[in-house]
Amino acid sequence: MIDSGSLMSGHPDAWDSPTSVNPTGSSRTPGTAGTGTAGPGSVAEAVAVQEELGPLVDLVGPGPSAPATVAGLDVAYAEGGDLLAAAVTVLDARTLAVVDSAVGVGRPAFDYVPGLFAFRELPALLGALERLTTIPDLLVCDGHGLAHPRRFGLACHLGVVTGLPAIGVGKTPLVGTWDPPSAERGSWSPLRDGGDVVGRVLRTRDGVKPVFVSVGHRMSLENATAQVLALTPRYRLPETTRTADRLCRDALAEAEQPG
Repeated sequence: MIDSGSLMSGHPDAWDSPTSVNPTGSSRTPGTAGTGTAGPGSVAEAVAVQEELGPLVDLVGPGPSAPATVAGLDVAYAEGGDLLAAAVTVLDARTLAVVDSAVGVGRPAFDYVPGLFAFRELPALLGALERLTTIPDLLVCDGHGLAHPRRFGLACHLGVVTGLPAIGVGKTPLVGTWDPPSAERGSWSPLRDGGDVVGRVLRTRDGVKPVFVSVGHRMSLENATAQVLALTPRYRLPETTRTADRLCRDALAEAEQPG
């Protein structure tokens, strides 16, 4: 198990909020999924956290060009949305074999608000990261980083909190416009939002729908693109995402079994 102090080498207080009241009327205590730390108590507080932490993101990197280990992070939700499973799988970057993994089941730590997903999932994901025995060289989030309305998606938040290089790989866009990339694997086009380039629309398989790549923390966009291509030798989605998705879905199914 990783010592939380060694993992949280970034800004471990980046989740904390002085308020534990949820004005939406939910009986849940914010921050109860995973780490037990207090999260923001309102949408306004959550937005303020993102705006405060945004300048801490390193968008230059360049980050590890040849990481030894790469982690995938994903979250699965029960049908009613009141239960989640957060999984982290660590892969050998050369063989793409899983060398470590951790999963936790808990309650969402924040209400469903577009653009604030990190506050629902971050405590549970941090809890899973802390249960690993290997500190990965790169985090690959099933979601977005800079390609976010406030330029601070889940990949940015995880990167700032842990201090680890992080990227986001989304199946669908959250923001932005783009021209379709060419049909060949490796082709890409800029993802633009409000005049900013916030990511790349990357084709990982010939003639298959692209994915949406953005920097999270301590990575360049060029390197993020290269790492995603290295993680997609056979399928549209990175092997990191595929393995984490299977793990969290299996854990959720087990947790929902009666008895």
